[in-house]
Amino acid sequence: MSLLRQAPVFKPFKLALIQLGNIGANKADNLKHAREKIVEAAKGKPDLIVLPECFNSPYGHVHFPVYAEPIGFVPGKPYDTSATKSESVKMLSAVAKETGTWLIGGSIPEREEATDNVYNTCTVYNAEGELVVIHRKVHLFDIDIPGKIKFKESETLTGGKTTTFFDTPFARIGLGICYDIRFPELAMIAARSGCHMLIYPGAFNMTTGPLHWELLQRGRANDNQVFVSMCSPARDLTAGYHAWGHSMVVDPMGKILCEASEAEEIHYVDIDPKVMEDARSGIPVTTQRRFDVYPDVAA
Repeated sequence: MSLLRQAPVFKPFKLALIQLGNIGANKADNLKHAREKIVEAAKGKPDLIVLPECFNSPYGHVHFPVYAEPIGFVPGKPYDTSATKSESVKMLSAVAKETGTWLIGGSIPEREEATDNVYNTCTVYNAEGELVVIHRKVHLFDIDIPGKIKFKESETLTGGKTTTFFDTPFARIGLGICYDIRFPELAMIAARSGCHMLIYPGAFNMTTGPLHWELLQRGRANDNQVFVSMCSPARDLTAGYHAWGHSMVVDPMGKILCEASEAEEIHYVDIDPKVMEDARSGIPVTTQRRFDVYPDVAA
């Protein structure tokens, strides 16, 4: 922790969540529609725009290898978005630069050329359109609830191996993707690394959504006294996978600041640092932890 660079000063900022609909089999159409919604969201003058998980393809383990794109990002090395083989990265980079807005590009299936591994990968762009960080989904969605849903991402995906955050002029933001939110250790590490907000592009379903979508966001926010948000695709009952929707933002006291319906929508939320300051001064768990009794997972 002593080697960690200092986090930026937490400043008020406006967040935009795009609960994207009309995600079909045609990738070019998906990218065109996503670009249009980003441009539309930018009209509200947000500082940061977020897309949902798997915004450029249908969601499903059979689809991931078909739609996967090489990204080739190496942390700490310059990345030429104009020369990338990823059409999704090119679009996202261009529209971030065009709108002058930080952009969390949901997630896309990524193929690592050296290994042929496929990952569920989130890409992040600054207001100049530079790709600044990627997060590969760490925890793969392998579940089996008898009579309700069975899904196994590990049939075609490989799990990432790193925790991820990035710095903006207004906040340090931690990243996860969907199922990652079920693992409190990832959120604890991010929060103790100075993150002010945790953002998870995600696509819960009609079984896990009603059960745990709100619960997990409020839990991670309350435990770590940070802002938490999940951005879902809109629900499409004609698709093979039915997303829950209900994109949400929760404050450090566990209060829901916004919740979408199941339809395609854009939501704006003003993030106020004073809420985090008040939560941590009034209920100071961040200074009361007993690492002499139990281990610090972020150490």
